[in-house]
Amino acid sequence: MKNSTTKKVLTTIIASVLMLGTMTVVAFATDGGESVSGFYSTFWALVPPIIAIGLALITKEVYSSLLIGVIAGAMLAADFKPLAIVDNVVEGGLIDAISGTAGIFLFLVILGIIVALVNKAGGSAAFGRWAQKHIKSRTGAMIATFVLGVLIFIDDYFNCLTVGSVMLPVTDSHRVSRSKLAYLIDATAAPICMIAPISSWAAAVSEYTAEGQGLQLFIKAIPYNFYSLLTFVFIIGLVLMKFDFGPMKLHEFNAQVKGDLFTSGQDDIQQGEKMEESNPKGRVIDLILPVIILIAICVFALVYKGGILDGSDFITAFGNTDATVALPWGGIIALVILVIYLICRRLVTFKEAMACVPKGFIAMVPAIMILTLATALKNMTGLLGADVYVEGLMKSSAESLNNFLPAIIFLVACGLAFATGTSWGTFGILIPIVQVMFPENPTMLVIGISACLAGAVCGDHCSPISDTTIMSSAGAQCNHVNHVSTQLPYAISVAAISFVMYIMAGFIQNAWILLPVGAVLTIAFLFVMKKATAKKPLESK
Repeated sequence: MKNSTTKKVLTTIIASVLMLGTMTVVAFATDGGESVSGFYSTFWALVPPIIAIGLALITKEVYSSLLIGVIAGAMLAADFKPLAIVDNVVEGGLIDAISGTAGIFLFLVILGIIVALVNKAGGSAAFGRWAQKHIKSRTGAMIATFVLGVLIFIDDYFNCLTVGSVMLPVTDSHRVSRSKLAYLIDATAAPICMIAPISSWAAAVSEYTAEGQGLQLFIKAIPYNFYSLLTFVFIIGLVLMKFDFGPMKLHEFNAQVKGDLFTSGQDDIQQGEKMEESNPKGRVIDLILPVIILIAICVFALVYKGGILDGSDFITAFGNTDATVALPWGGIIALVILVIYLICRRLVTFKEAMACVPKGFIAMVPAIMILTLATALKNMTGLLGADVYVEGLMKSSAESLNNFLPAIIFLVACGLAFATGTSWGTFGILIPIVQVMFPENPTMLVIGISACLAGAVCGDHCSPISDTTIMSSAGAQCNHVNHVSTQLPYAISVAAISFVMYIMAGFIQNAWILLPVGAVLTIAFLFVMKKATAKKPLESK
């Protein structure tokens, strides 16, 4: 019955979009001249991602939802001219999405191959056996996942896929749902990168600030980055208090009581994760060493591409690097070393190693498809001038309510990152605007920058079309819509507390007073939610 209703809703929406397009095509078909869309730099620029996100949450089907969002954006950007619509979808959307993220696609495939190799060699199985002996509880498994996520602060893409591949057998053995694992990965990916001075995110922020001020502003903003810091408090409190709320409660109940780690959507995931028997001679070092090699080479690749061999210092090299080139650069070298190592250890043959190449690629196909469509949707918001529209909103708000500006900046950054699925694009748009808002108040400038960065992370964290959210699903081998729907209540809870903190920050302007207050509010919220959810019986599905 539920599936039938979902199909009817989806069919109705598709039919409505096509009908609207057909009717409007007739109206605009005679206009052959090229001009800026009539929807440019208006609220309509944010409508395509709203459509895609709404459909994904309603229908639980992400591919068609994203594609409908892309088509809707293409229609608006082309003023419903039929040929221009096709151009926007194919060239401005899909082709640009593939060419612009080709390096990340390659890195995804390389990591998929490395995971397949480590599994075949028996490294993952050996780590699972070790973890069963040393990690005795579900709480320990989740804390270990959190700690590993915090330690891998160099890049969020690398964080998501590495933490997922390492911790998956551990959390599975302790019946932690895939949705909970995906949340733990996602909540320690972008947030830790946003407070780590040596990371690809710090480098990106430095690009958008005045010359010479980037890293200094980034470091000063860390204590005021309430969303990132309170997310860590939230995770630790949630794990230690041993409860869940919202859709996650059902997923964790099914995992613990029924042994169902997926609740739904497991069929698609299992097609990509079927594994042959692993080598029983594999040891824990056969998992740990590949991860260490991969981290070391990728860090070198990041600074190498930033010009460290040309005389730049380490920080400057990070500021000038290109992660989409450096990560696959390091990944390919690490993959070659790993194949040689495993063959020398006689854990795999050359033929078995080469058989892992297509298996690794197949495992990453769902993530690549979602990432392509999500990036195409971001391209549509660019064609519609979403950044210009938001810039106008920000400038108008700066004329009043000075002390409330950090909270307003946080909300605008959240909304923009959620709608576009990009935190980097969000702070790229907002940081130059924020810098002119507080010309005579350096403390408020720091708070405003931190509100912008925190809001960008928050919106990115909530958005189904965010690349970090997509790769967290891939790393945990979790159904993407399940990950989004279970994570959303947690992210919104921390966002609400952070919003209150930014209101206070506009008046108190002291992070060392505000942070303890925020931590207390977060823990108090968790206690209230635990009492409230304990009164509600749960029916398994």
